[in-house]
Amino acid sequence: MEEMEEELKCPVCGSFYREPIILPCSHNICQACARNILVQTPESESPQSRRASGSGVSDYDYLDLDKMSLYSEADSGYGSYGGFASAPTTPCQKSPNGVRVFPPAMPPPATHLSPALAPVPRNSCITCPQCHRSLILDDRGLRGFPKNRVLEGVIDRYQQSKAAALKCQLCEKAPKEATVMCEQCDVFYCDPCRLRCHPPRGPLAKHRLVPPAQGRVSRRLSPRKVSTCTDHELENHSMYCVQCKMPVCYQCLEEGKHSSHEVKALGAMWKLHKNQLSQALNGLSDRAKEAKEFLVQLRNMVQQIQENSVEFEACLVAQCDALIDALNRRKAQLLARVNKEHEHKLKVVRDQISHCTVKLRQTTGLMEYCLEVIKENDPSGFLQISDALIRRVHLTEDQWGKGTLTPRMTTDFDLSLDNSPLLQSIHQLDFVQMKMAWFAFDPGSAHSDIIFSNDNLTVTCSSYDDRVVLGKTGFSKGVHYWELTVDRYDNHPDPAFGVARANVMKDVMLGKDDKAWAITEGGITKGATIGVLLDLNRKNLTFFINDDQQGPIAFENVEGLFFPAVSLNRNVQVTLHTGLPVPDCYSSRASIA
Repeated sequence: MEEMEEELKCPVCGSFYREPIILPCSHNICQACARNILVQTPESESPQSRRASGSGVSDYDYLDLDKMSLYSEADSGYGSYGGFASAPTTPCQKSPNGVRVFPPAMPPPATHLSPALAPVPRNSCITCPQCHRSLILDDRGLRGFPKNRVLEGVIDRYQQSKAAALKCQLCEKAPKEATVMCEQCDVFYCDPCRLRCHPPRGPLAKHRLVPPAQGRVSRRLSPRKVSTCTDHELENHSMYCVQCKMPVCYQCLEEGKHSSHEVKALGAMWKLHKNQLSQALNGLSDRAKEAKEFLVQLRNMVQQIQENSVEFEACLVAQCDALIDALNRRKAQLLARVNKEHEHKLKVVRDQISHCTVKLRQTTGLMEYCLEVIKENDPSGFLQISDALIRRVHLTEDQWGKGTLTPRMTTDFDLSLDNSPLLQSIHQLDFVQMKMAWFAFDPGSAHSDIIFSNDNLTVTCSSYDDRVVLGKTGFSKGVHYWELTVDRYDNHPDPAFGVARANVMKDVMLGKDDKAWAITEGGITKGATIGVLLDLNRKNLTFFINDDQQGPIAFENVEGLFFPAVSLNRNVQVTLHTGLPVPDCYSSRASIA
């Protein structure tokens, strides 16, 4: 019942309604609050002057009243009479419920009468704080509005249900908690007072004692006093005016404005409207039930979004780490090329240094020998060797002139890393709806017995026991298909193909724990092609062997982050093929479904 509390509070004071009255717009307001928001209108717009002018329009005609409604200007925070040029603007305020209300134009006069009986200023106007429709009061003032007895009763029952435990009504000092209620006596008793004041004998033995809670309910259901006519306070409502849609008394029918209106029995209309309200509540109850189910769905979506976010972040980190690993591997390859070029340049320069050193030593020795020969004073001996020496000197000089003194290698590295396409690709790296995925096996997460080759697209094992290897890329949404070909199949091993969680066991056959879904038998031989189709849109897993689908669907309700997975031993070698389209047979069935 706590959700109903806002329906029981006045839009002006924000508290539970006290003596609520019903405005012609069907909204409710406390009598005291209604008096507090009365505003005086100009004399020319009074009901008497309007009737004198022959307008003949009822004071309750909202088609006319809307034209002179009070309005609240959202930008300025002030309200004014839209149809009264002479009326001063009145600042508007907000009630505890957040509804804009208008304070009285002047303080109400001090009086000892109740709000309903106290006189109101002439030409007073009241504006509904909820729909902002305005009404000029007639001579009856607030007494012209009917009291909402039903709302009072609902508030009483609600406050009783929120009250503390019922106490005994006969305890003299500190009242004890009541244990029973006598329906005939209409009194709550504790056990001692019941035995003392209400013994189960004599005439009291026929009284019906009920639990306090049930007695509280019976009190709620006790008939309340009948509401009286607003025009004729001594008359009870006995009929219902169909045209005005309000209860009326016999005097209203005889001499009032309802004399020519269609009326029906009050009890019949009461039952009819109760039936209509019940039917309307049935439809509203269905909507409320749907809303509750929708809220449950939304809360489940919150949890699923959080789980998917964690899985997607893990997948993103894994993909970025794969890019970083590929870049590091390429970096190592490029560094190896640089080191090779470095060693080659050093070798060429060092060889030239060695060759030039030997040649220079020979030339220097020849020069020193020739100088010593020139020092000899024996002409005949000199002439015997001079021709040969002259030829040797010229030959040696010629040897130095044939590029010997030119470096065979430059100091610059004739390599330039073209990283602009890669940088552009990194800058363009973004999320797209994956149609096809290219990936390889992941050495980082595989068992140590797994042997990789062919750029990590081909795997085998060094152990006779089954070992698990996962793909580099994980999937959490979309439709993905890849194939594996069996390159070697000796001694009838049991390889398994499928998908697995990142924390799957790596030293047992795939599918032995609850972290993997796999196919392990059925037509797998050397040269066979196993296709794995992971449809995360429909949450199922399907297998193909040599393009033949193995049953309708292998696994259903597949949700979360999954990695392609294989388990094998040393008798098996498989090669992975990725970036493949979904088989046509599955696509056609999916489109039909």
